[in-house]
Amino acid sequence: MTGCKRFARLSAMSSTSRHSLVDRLLIGVDEALRTCVPGSSHAERESPGAAQPDTKLSAAESRHVAGLMRINHTGEVCAQALYRGQAATARLDQVRESMEEAAAEEIDHLVWCEQRLDALGAKPSLFNPLWYGMSFGLGALAGIAGDRWSLGFVAETEKQVCEHLEDHLQKLPEDDRKSRAVLEQMLIDEHRHGATAKAAGGADLPAPVQSAMTAMASLMKRVTYRI
Repeated sequence: MTGCKRFARLSAMSSTSRHSLVDRLLIGVDEALRTCVPGSSHAERESPGAAQPDTKLSAAESRHVAGLMRINHTGEVCAQALYRGQAATARLDQVRESMEEAAAEEIDHLVWCEQRLDALGAKPSLFNPLWYGMSFGLGALAGIAGDRWSLGFVAETEKQVCEHLEDHLQKLPEDDRKSRAVLEQMLIDEHRHGATAKAAGGADLPAPVQSAMTAMASLMKRVTYRI
């Protein structure tokens, strides 16, 4: 059933390649609303944390884990925006469809993080609409720059995402198996997305661009951990 649903969703998204730029931008607005409004998205895979036992966390540990998972949730909001922005301006149909497929797979991560936040009694970041808008703009600019640069942007983004996931895995309380299972599966998926973009011809981004991406991500993480 899951495979059928994924095929149907990807088939529907691939039809955007026949839409005008304005149509794709309007579709992007709809996707933005569904990404930023909690409870609007649905995962096709069950959360990896569902099979893990509940553990008692202290109040301080719960706040810390919620901060980390809020960052990861916002990261997935940004990933949706980046991919949608790139898909809206990609020149080649196969690149556009690749971006749309990656965005579809990232929805699972978005929902898993949202579910974990809910279990911890926490909320997503209030600034998610802002982060989405900024990320969509960056993705659209990357697409306009050309498909090689767009794919390179994906590869660099996923590289940085993997680095912060690895850092979060080190910062989680040892007993929090539910959060750990979610982040470990996300790490596997993000590695694959980055490798796919690189293999498809993604160009290495200039060092100043990589540094700017790191600085923006650092700002997002500091703000989102608390709000």
